Amino acid sequence: MNSRTKVIHIEGLVGAMEMSIDLPDELKSDPSFVVRGLALVAHPHPLMGGTMDNKVAQTIARSFNQLGYVSVRPNFRGVGGTAGVHDDGVGELEDLLHVTDWMRTPSSWSQFEATTNQAWVSSSNTLPLVVSGFSFGSFVGSHLVQRLADLGRPAERLVMVGSAAGKWTLAPVPVDTILIHGELDETIPLSDVLDWARPQELTVQVVPGADHFFHRRLHCIRNIITGAWLGMPDHRTLSEN
Repeated sequence: MNSRTKVIHIEGLVGAMEMSIDLPDELKSDPSFVVRGLALVAHPHPLMGGTMDNKVAQTIARSFNQLGYVSVRPNFRGVGGTAGVHDDGVGELEDLLHVTDWMRTPSSWSQFEATTNQAWVSSSNTLPLVVSGFSFGSFVGSHLVQRLADLGRPAERLVMVGSAAGKWTLAPVPVDTILIHGELDETIPLSDVLDWARPQELTVQVVPGADHFFHRRLHCIRNIITGAWLGMPDHRTLSEN
């Protein structure tokens, strides 16, 4: 947990929801720092030990912090301080949708002491939203992006690490989705991901030598995510022109 990570609880659909909030380091010294956007990070399967503190989920969150995003990592139902029981992705999808609503509501952040007097809070309802997930989290994240698009409030981008292709039924995803997979993934074979990506003409970024949990390869996830944002439109720059 970095120095800008805080754990909070909000009211969810079936009781309390526990979430980690990761803030860009710049906000530590400059409350007027212009945040680039919001990033939601979904963790791996709860029944297989997945939590918001999973190392891959933390790496994704920190990667977005480096890019100027505020990252939110909720615990799924039945995990940690989050109420409820595992719902095979159905209730988890509704929970993530609820969290995006919370993230995009300026008054939500009033309970979070670390964001007091920070300028970005008042415009959180207009900031771009990135959805990301690892393994089971990528499955739920794909359906969340589809739901947000159907509601007319699309995500800025989707990032899928250790994509759950072949294990759960993924929703069709945008063509600019970032797919990161380990060459030696023993849980979700790379061949399954390629078979899923091929008809959609999606690019899969393969990390040589990496297993499902990216042991000793976490930095590769960070480098791919931050590199993918080079040259992307930035609302902060656009608002200055």
